[in-house]
Order: sequence, then C-alpha cells, then structure tokens
Amino acid sequence: MSTATLSPQPVLTAKDFTTDQEVRWCPGCGDYSILAQMQKVMPGIGVPKENIVIISGIGCSSRFPYYMNTYGMHSIHGRATAIASGLKASRPELSIWIVAGDGDALSIGGNHTIHLLRRNFDVNMLLFNNQIYGLTKGQYSPTSEQQKVTKSTPFGSIDHPFNPLALAMGADASFVARTMDRDPKHLQEMLVRSHQHKGASFLEIYQNCNIFNDGAFEMFTDKGSKPEQTIFLEQDKPLVFGSAKDKGIKLDGFKPVVVTLGNGISEDDLWVHDDKDFFKAQILVRMFDDPSVEGHLPRPFGVFYDTERPCYEDVMAMQIEEAIASKGKGDLDKLLRGKEVWEIA
Repeated sequence: MSTATLSPQPVLTAKDFTTDQEVRWCPGCGDYSILAQMQKVMPGIGVPKENIVIISGIGCSSRFPYYMNTYGMHSIHGRATAIASGLKASRPELSIWIVAGDGDALSIGGNHTIHLLRRNFDVNMLLFNNQIYGLTKGQYSPTSEQQKVTKSTPFGSIDHPFNPLALAMGADASFVARTMDRDPKHLQEMLVRSHQHKGASFLEIYQNCNIFNDGAFEMFTDKGSKPEQTIFLEQDKPLVFGSAKDKGIKLDGFKPVVVTLGNGISEDDLWVHDDKDFFKAQILVRMFDDPSVEGHLPRPFGVFYDTERPCYEDVMAMQIEEAIASKGKGDLDKLLRGKEVWEIA
C-alpha cells in the first residue's frame, strides 16, 4: 500500500485521555495531580491510544484505569504487576503502565514487584507512596515511619519501613526514579523518562493523603522549605541545592556530606550526577535522613539509575523462535515420560 493512501494519525490532547467517569477521590488528594499530568503527557509519547494500557491493583490509586480513556484493568490486590507481566509477554507492542499504592505494591504485592523488576519486562510502574492505607481508612503501611500512630498501631508502629527505591535497586531494576505530586513539571518529566526507558521503570511518586496522612511530605513540597530539603538530580550536573544554590553534596569516601559553596569550595568539588553509575545510585537511594536532624542530607528527586539490559519478553520471543526453528527435534512423548519410571504392583 502506498504511504499516500494511509490516513494521518489524529492529533491528541489531554481531553482525549479523559473519561466520562466521575473522579471519586477525596477533594485535595494528590492523585488528582498525578492523573492530570498523565493525561497531559500521554498525547506526546508517540503511542496510539489503543496501544496504551493502565493496570492497577486495589487501593485509592487503583481507580486510575476508570479515569484514563485507554484500555485498562482494575485487577486484584498486589497482583497488577503479575497481570501486566502476562499481558506484556503476549502483547509486547503495548505500552503498559502499572499503578499501585505503597500498601498494594510493597505488602501483599511485594513479591510480585521484585520479580517484575528483576525480569525486566518493558513496562512502567508508578508507585503512589502516601505512607498510609487510604482506601481502608488509615492503617499504617510498609512505608509508614516508625512510631507512626494509626488505627492499627495505636501505640505507634514498631515496623522498620521499606525504602522503595533501595528495594528496587536490590531487585536489579533497570530504571529507578522519584518525583512528587506537587511538582507538575518534574512529574511530567519523570513520566516521559519512564516511558522512554526500554525495560522495567520504577517511579516512586510522593503523594499526599490529605485525609489520613496529611503533610507527610510537606517538608519536600512546601515552597518555603523545599529548596533546603530537596535536591534535584540532573545528568552530568553537580549536586547543588539551597534557596540560594549555595550548598552542595560532596563524597567523603563513600559518605555524602553537605558543604557550603565559597571559601575555597566550588561546584568543581561536588559530586557530579551520573545515572549510569550503579554504585553511586546505591548511595543516593539511601540519602533518607531524618529532616529534623541538624545538618541532614536533602532528599533526592529525579532519575537515580538508568541502565540497559535485555527485556524478558524479547528474550522469550527469541527462545520461542529458536524452538520453532528446531521443529522435528523434540519428542513430546519422551518429555512426558521423563527419565524415571516405576511399576505399581
């Protein structure tokens, strides 16, 4: 067929990704911002709308498929990653986005999450982290801080919380990043970077639950404290932060320390970010200090790690092709009989 006879693809806008469903999140929930940024980003990723799939588990965030005018599935608690894996294996051309909360993905679904990441399916996982169970009305979650008083921990949680990005690095995720609901431009940028990555992308999104855990990330999102409490990672750029951009991060051996620029210390002395450096990424994901401690490290946002390795569905397809090419060499009866037999008297 001549290319001249092909119909041009329609130009899409955010409205094309909006459904007629009533959005049923609490007023002020951070999920509204995440939804809005997804709808703004989708028209520009270059994927036909019919090839985009949103898969969720159970939780407030898991209503996402109802509000995105794409294909989707509201699946079961913790199993969105498993369902997405099966779909990607059978339909590798699809752009698949997994939406899960911290309880959904790291508690009942924790095992599925780590195996998705180590297998490296080419899917995008969005972890909405509000450090609480919102849908079931405020129990502590796997990311809730110690001593957190909730309905299920009236005397304070004694659990040590997960560090989601450290967990992802431990599972050999090939793309690890963090953003927040109250920084729309950065959130959009991270969504695009997640899509561009070939492999399993893991994007943690700090999301405020204004009903059951309001202000959990206020130190990182409030305009007054944000410059001093956060550092935004940019490739090949020194780690500089502060309201006057007068502070930076230096490595003392393997230990990151905060320094003040001036008096003989310049940006040339600072740690320069490289998202291909596996070992420095391990240090960055552990920059999780208590903000109440004087001289603490700022919380990093951006792409921590981005590497290439074979995707599960591609290797599986090659294996199937090789099996088909060797037709006639297999013996199904022999395979079913196996090497060990026994007689029943």
